[in-house]
Amino acid sequence: MTAALHHVVVLALDGVITFELGIPGRIFDMARDRDGRRLYQVTTCGLRPGAVRTTSDFDVHVRHGMERIAEADTVVIPASHEIDPSYLEGRLPEPVADALALIRPGTRIVSICTASFLLAAAGLLDGRPATTHWMSTERLQRLYPKVKVDPGVLYTDDGDILTSAGVAAGIDLCLHIVRRDHGSEVANKVARRSVVPPWRDGGQAQYIEHPLPGPGTASTAATRSWMLAHLTEPLPLAGLAGHANMSVRTFTRRFRDEVGQTPGQWITGQRVELARRLLETTDLPAEQVARKAGFGTSASLRKHLQGSLGIPPMAYRRTFRGELKPPAAAS
Repeated sequence: MTAALHHVVVLALDGVITFELGIPGRIFDMARDRDGRRLYQVTTCGLRPGAVRTTSDFDVHVRHGMERIAEADTVVIPASHEIDPSYLEGRLPEPVADALALIRPGTRIVSICTASFLLAAAGLLDGRPATTHWMSTERLQRLYPKVKVDPGVLYTDDGDILTSAGVAAGIDLCLHIVRRDHGSEVANKVARRSVVPPWRDGGQAQYIEHPLPGPGTASTAATRSWMLAHLTEPLPLAGLAGHANMSVRTFTRRFRDEVGQTPGQWITGQRVELARRLLETTDLPAEQVARKAGFGTSASLRKHLQGSLGIPPMAYRRTFRGELKPPAAAS
């Protein structure tokens, strides 16, 4: 018996940004299992069937009204420029409130860019981490002080509520959802077909407008590349600064400006991603995964995976091994 597809419903509101509207359908539709079977069904709906105005020089016609939201396993809301987040201040337009009221308990809810203001106005982000386009993070925090706004990340994942930063960060978030649901192998195939990286280093802080550096200003990019090739080794801050020919203070400041994280946070994130790939694609015991990922001991690996993913290493492997090829038989 074929399992039912995970149903993703995308809510297109008047003023929707066409680029962001197309992201969920494109990313989720390309996700396939090892036998080429689709893993998601994507339905786009409006508040009512018919024309939906966009920010482009054309409208889109949706076949379905908001009632399809009641069937969703995941609801995705792209940003709309006609529902200006500056003026919501906790008040949702009644038709949008009616649409959100159709979401079943336990349904995953996803916002792209400034659609996070809609979730905040509905009270769905109270006490939760969230983000939005870097130009609007201060406004989101000011209007909704109960929300734990993180201005530096590309997306947030709080289990059943996920938010992305601006525009292309919606791709990062949708790839993250595929990775969370079906593992890195499936998500990486989608990323390759989309001609985008499976994940981007750092957060949106690297895209915030800053004064242009002066001529000859050094970058940490070469040192980041070197760090990726030496994750199994100790990477003390002084040594990294020396590699970049900077003082520790200058290196730390410039690294954060460029990547949106401290060197230590970035290194831990890269090691977690490497450990995930090793757990998914190899049969190495936890101690060897820990060494190859640069964590040193299985206890350290467990601590960091539990902290980052909320799951210990072997449980993570059991969750995703079903999507991978069985190990080759010994000859």
